[in-house]
Amino acid sequence: MSLQDGQGLAVAAASAKTIAAINHFVRQALTYGKDYAPIVEAAEAEPGCVMAGSLAASLMMWMEAGQSSALAEPYLERCRGALAGAEPRERAWFEATEAWVIGDMGRALQVLERVTDDWPRDVFAMKLAQYHYFNLGRLDEMLRVCEKVLPANPENGYLLGCQAFGLEQADRLDEAEAVGRRAVALNRGDAWAHHAVAHVMETQGRILDGIAWMEGHADTWVDCNSFMLGHNWWHTALFHLDRGDTGRVLDIYDNHVWGLDKTYSQDQANAASLLWRLELRGVDVGDRWQDVADHVAGRLHEHVQPFLDAHYLYALGRAGNRAAMETLVESCADHAAAADELVRPTLQRVAVPLVRGLAAYVKGDFDAAHAGLAAAVPRLQEIGGSHAQRDLFLQTWLDILLRTGRAAQALPLLRERAEARPAAPYGWQQVRQAYDVLDRHDEAAAAHAEADRAQAVLAA
Repeated sequence: MSLQDGQGLAVAAASAKTIAAINHFVRQALTYGKDYAPIVEAAEAEPGCVMAGSLAASLMMWMEAGQSSALAEPYLERCRGALAGAEPRERAWFEATEAWVIGDMGRALQVLERVTDDWPRDVFAMKLAQYHYFNLGRLDEMLRVCEKVLPANPENGYLLGCQAFGLEQADRLDEAEAVGRRAVALNRGDAWAHHAVAHVMETQGRILDGIAWMEGHADTWVDCNSFMLGHNWWHTALFHLDRGDTGRVLDIYDNHVWGLDKTYSQDQANAASLLWRLELRGVDVGDRWQDVADHVAGRLHEHVQPFLDAHYLYALGRAGNRAAMETLVESCADHAAAADELVRPTLQRVAVPLVRGLAAYVKGDFDAAHAGLAAAVPRLQEIGGSHAQRDLFLQTWLDILLRTGRAAQALPLLRERAEARPAAPYGWQQVRQAYDVLDRHDEAAAAHAEADRAQAVLAA
């Protein structure tokens, strides 16, 4: 029997409760909610519903854990026998999910593109395609696949948040902010749209605007899952870091970033990234690395995403677990050699040099760190993560250049960064540091004056 879901699409389901679970799942996914149990219950209660089984399997994969494929496969297996009676869209969903489970990302995206072509009301297919494109660094595709389905879903304001983030990642900042603000005008609690606008403000160095925007909407994040709640606070912390209020950053870390779900990959990456950035600014973070390292120590051979591997490695190294760090480096190399042909070049030419370079950086071997990051930095986009997230690797690269006597090489990039974000004092402080190393003291003094001017504006 076929019923219609909340998007007006046919689903071969026997129970209205199953349809309700599917509708609930889609809304939770778009709003970054935390109630995903109904889709799992529906897949188990009605194993013949291919859509419910495929969504439950996708949820397992979305958890980004080493055991995700093993957790997903039983849901696919339960509904394999029902494929003949499934609707065409359901069969496509099964195929896309099965491809994801076995790591065939090219096939998974090909099928999701077909779903969004033939059934543009399927907004979760778009959301999942956007997620995959993001993790592969194919940022223009993120925007394209979202804009493809917008005309078919004029009532769904949450798609504007997805569009806003795609626009920001495509460096169309003014458009991104306008669309993000429009999304929030429709749904004040659209956390993903809050996040998209925060990206714009962070890129432009609009520190006080960013703090006001994020803290002005923080009350709406309480029903978000740990990733969205913690990640929006992570963005808020970046503004306070640029302001120089490291005490507030540590407070956000302790109360809003680390501890929400210490087992989840994205929470772990948020925590490692924030501690790493604080240390690059010379802040003593105490013993906080150890707890993060304890929770990533079991991920040495997972390799769900190279972006995550880099954060796990750094946490292990900073906590003093050098043996685990080296094991992760070698495991990354082994994984790259055996990877699917779509991602193998990126893993071998970007991810492996990056983790080798970061391991050397942790050990204080800055020449070896330079060799690794020199290979990786020009192609960092390929390993996924947003511009703001990957900027951490660029900050580390600049530190390496300064530590290895390459201030002249660092200076043009430092000036470019400072001029793009003139209200952020730290950028000018780095420019001054490079000029001082080069004994260009008049220019160092000018950069120091810019830093003082920016700090005075923030203090006022």
